[in-house]
Amino acid sequence: MTMTQPSTRALPSEPTVIQKRAALRRHIARQVILELILPIGAYYALRAAGVNPWVALVAPAVLTVPFLAYDVLRKRRVDAVALFTLTMIVIGTAVSIVTGDPRTLLVRDSWLFGAIGIWILATLLTQRPMMRSVARTIVTVKIGEAGYRDWDARWDNDSRFRRHLRILTAVWGAGFTLDAVIRITLAYSLPLDAIPLATTLQWLAVLALLITFHTIYVTRNDLKV
Repeated sequence: MTMTQPSTRALPSEPTVIQKRAALRRHIARQVILELILPIGAYYALRAAGVNPWVALVAPAVLTVPFLAYDVLRKRRVDAVALFTLTMIVIGTAVSIVTGDPRTLLVRDSWLFGAIGIWILATLLTQRPMMRSVARTIVTVKIGEAGYRDWDARWDNDSRFRRHLRILTAVWGAGFTLDAVIRITLAYSLPLDAIPLATTLQWLAVLALLITFHTIYVTRNDLKV
């Protein structure tokens, strides 16, 4: 009798956890370059070259437009965050042209962060607070789709789980809203050339505090996966 050997041909598989984490790191690195390093680096390089403050502020914002457009073409769909960012760039630039005040451009990000903060806080009124929605990507990367479904199922039968996610959502929403208020205060109280660096360092400090709180809270309350 002839025994049939099982096929050894590799079957297509889902991306591994390592691949997903690598993709997530690449995405974060890209966002840091586009949203932090490129704008602030271009601003101070242009100012060092003697460029007008208004032009030095507008140019880095304009540089991000091709990247946003490329994302739309590559993904073949309009990303809500990218569209919102582009809208803020256009509105901020238009208002600054009308007012002739470059500080108006510096306040642009404040409205962005403030709007995000308010949206995060508004999700507390729904069954899907921001942290529950954001957790899907992170939890899925770590323990897979089935693991995420088990993790998320706790929402329906664990009141402590719901309370913890709402607390985390409230803290992040308050953090973004407070950041917006601080940015506006700095934009109208510091010398013009000091504002981009000061607001960037301030945002990094706020972000570090939020991440530290988040990490400690998640670990202490059995939310870590």
